[in-house]
Amino acid sequence: MIPGAKAKDHYSREELLACGRGEMFGPGNAQLPVPPMLMFDRITRITETGGAYDKGQVIAELDIRPDLWFFDCHFINDPVMPGCLGLDAMWQLVGYFLGWSGAPGKGRALGVGEVRFTGQVTPKVKSVVYRIDLKRVIMRRLVLGIGDGVMEADGKVIYEAKDLRVGLYDPKDLV
Repeated sequence: MIPGAKAKDHYSREELLACGRGEMFGPGNAQLPVPPMLMFDRITRITETGGAYDKGQVIAELDIRPDLWFFDCHFINDPVMPGCLGLDAMWQLVGYFLGWSGAPGKGRALGVGEVRFTGQVTPKVKSVVYRIDLKRVIMRRLVLGIGDGVMEADGKVIYEAKDLRVGLYDPKDLV
């Protein structure tokens, strides 16, 4: 286990960027991607209990600005956030939870059971909130987090993902 990983229950953008540089959980351990692939600006709550299954919860926010990189290319004259980026944000949060929980290793998304899109993020949206409810956390030789997630745009649920799976691996085992 990583000493001091659960030091806080919320994290600023600067702290998330430090995680992306490998400064939070130590060398060879979980890292977030850095911009432009970091898909949230802050984690407002992270707990090892609570959530729908009482196995932990992560809540994060992304401020939407019309100048975000994906609006210029997806699509010309019809800007919308790609659905895969919202899904990736949810995987990022499950992986972050595992590192925060003290598990060693590099994170990799392993899949998702079901995804449903019922809305979209356009430049008119002001804020996105992600809510991840962990439903299973395995902390043995195999480190695995499984959770359900929702993404809200200005308070309305627009994405739902069931059984988001992320594992942590020893870097020497990754090819």
